[in-house]
Amino acid sequence: MRKTILITGASSGLGRGMAREYAKRGHDLALCARRTERLDELKTELLAADPDIKVSERALDVLNYDQVFEVFRAFRDDFGALDRIIVNAGLGKGQPLGTGYFHANRQTAETNFVAALAQCEAAMEIFRAQKQGHLVVISSMSAMRGMPRNLTTYAATKAGVAALAEGIRADVIGKRIKVSTIYPGYIRSEINEKVKKTPFMIDTETGCRLLVKAIDKEPESACVPRWPWLPLSFAMRHLPLSVVSKMG
Repeated sequence: MRKTILITGASSGLGRGMAREYAKRGHDLALCARRTERLDELKTELLAADPDIKVSERALDVLNYDQVFEVFRAFRDDFGALDRIIVNAGLGKGQPLGTGYFHANRQTAETNFVAALAQCEAAMEIFRAQKQGHLVVISSMSAMRGMPRNLTTYAATKAGVAALAEGIRADVIGKRIKVSTIYPGYIRSEINEKVKKTPFMIDTETGCRLLVKAIDKEPESACVPRWPWLPLSFAMRHLPLSVVSKMG
């Protein structure tokens, strides 16, 4: 069954990869990001591969909260309804706290949590009116525990959005609105392209294919890839912090 799927942060990384995977499956797409020239390229590529799908694109800076609501509503009007909204836009910069980089940590916190809150608000406004829909929040395996060094703020924001998604899920139990929290492991993308020799890293195409496969099952939560991250998630929650800190 063809679905209409909105993806934020679709100009690069996991968002761009998921858009390609959903286009292969014949779904209509609502794509938004700051870099519209990259959205233009992606739209051209997707329609060349399958002219029968519909692809709508809009500029969106997720830190412009009013614009988040405007863009989501405009996409809803474009298609008449939205079946799935993937809150994917995020930022990976950060430094250890107390080292003079509050500006970077603050930008990560605002982009990954406050902007995600705005996206969830806008999505749920649409889904409540439709009385159905599927909200997907992209968290991270780093959300399992507090992480050291450059990951401290990033991990905290990803734990925050996971808790946010769970709270929304609790609020719509019994309704035709599904909420999924996805915990990607190490998937190569622009956010981590400078990180070398990372264990368990998989390529972007494989990672995005597995993300879409997991999302399509509409789970409450999923670690992607399932192996080795599902058992590692248990270990991360229960190992001593001194051990977990070496994973960052």
